[in-house]
Amino acid sequence: MSVEVPDTDQLLSMTRPASYGDDTPDGNARGGAFHLSSVLPAISSAIGHPIPTTVHADPKHLQEALGLPDASSAVVVLVDGLGYWNINMRLGHAPYLRSLMADSANQRPIATCMPSTTVAAMSTFGTGTCPGLTGMTGYTQLNPDTGEICQLISFKNAPAPMELQRQPTIFERLTAQGVRVTSSGLPKFAFSALTQAALRGSDYISNDDPRRRIMTAVNAAWTPGLTYVYLRDTDKIGHNYGWDSDKWIGAFERVDAQLGLLRRNLPKGTLMVIVADHGMITADPECCVDIAADPRLMRGVAKVGGEPRCVMLYAEADEKPEDIAARWRETLGERAQVRTRRQAIEEGVYGQVASYVEPMIGDVIVSSAGATTIVDSRTQTEKAMHLPSVHGSLTRLESDIPCLIDIV
Repeated sequence: MSVEVPDTDQLLSMTRPASYGDDTPDGNARGGAFHLSSVLPAISSAIGHPIPTTVHADPKHLQEALGLPDASSAVVVLVDGLGYWNINMRLGHAPYLRSLMADSANQRPIATCMPSTTVAAMSTFGTGTCPGLTGMTGYTQLNPDTGEICQLISFKNAPAPMELQRQPTIFERLTAQGVRVTSSGLPKFAFSALTQAALRGSDYISNDDPRRRIMTAVNAAWTPGLTYVYLRDTDKIGHNYGWDSDKWIGAFERVDAQLGLLRRNLPKGTLMVIVADHGMITADPECCVDIAADPRLMRGVAKVGGEPRCVMLYAEADEKPEDIAARWRETLGERAQVRTRRQAIEEGVYGQVASYVEPMIGDVIVSSAGATTIVDSRTQTEKAMHLPSVHGSLTRLESDIPCLIDIV
């Protein structure tokens, strides 16, 4: 049995943000329990140490909804940029993932957060909560303490990681219970600001060699507890060459081989779960909107944050966000969905929002539709404005992610 893949136009049509709570939506398996925020709480229940969060009060419910069996040891792999539909469109190149997708239990996507981007998704995943609580609401956002736009991959101009992201992580809460938690990854990420913010609390074992990273995870899994593995190449290659390029297919094949190696060497009875932070779309150069080239879009806007698929606009002191939003709706029409901050919060776009996080969110949030990108030539490099593949918005191609379950 194979998954029926919708055509690209359907996958690029806008959707509403998926809900964060423990509910299971009617009619599809996106949002509620079927959400990136539920994965680690569900796994915590599966290994016998349930960790509830502010968003998810019942980890056992999440475990049952996602169909995770009990296991003393679990390995969760997050593959950066490998969306559910990206996998399905290239299954011929991935024998291990193809074998998983033959199981009907794996033939449904779950949803990532809004925006569908790494910093927001990693903190949502790592804490089991939502961007409105983690304070990580976009690739770039306002630092209210300094008035500067900060970048949250390297935390340039940002608050300290634990000052910004105040939610406890699932890793540190498991460790506090005496549970083994191991991360296997690249040395550059061991003490990075993003790791401190979103994924702190594990015993991080680093290695430059991909095979050794996989075997490190295998060795850790012999002891009961949780093992985390991060694979980044599909996202990196997608941004540089396009997710539909030959280079991306090569990276996808290598990821599948690493996952297969992991699966073949794990001890019997290990639970293995494969997820992603977001998917990717192919940008259309003909649909690139430069804010700096249109006075209507610049009017009343003091600063611009976010990224090309989800822009956050910060209003000048004497400007009403509703007026900015109205001008953007009139100018962009069906090329984007425009919300004020108030509307976004009321609609649950960021989940529950802490009071200290609210001013970090743009006064106006613009989610790109179709293959549109929105850039700012005043502040962005030529490369950043013309990435062949991008993510961040609400389309299914970007926001549908896998939650593939295997038991050794």
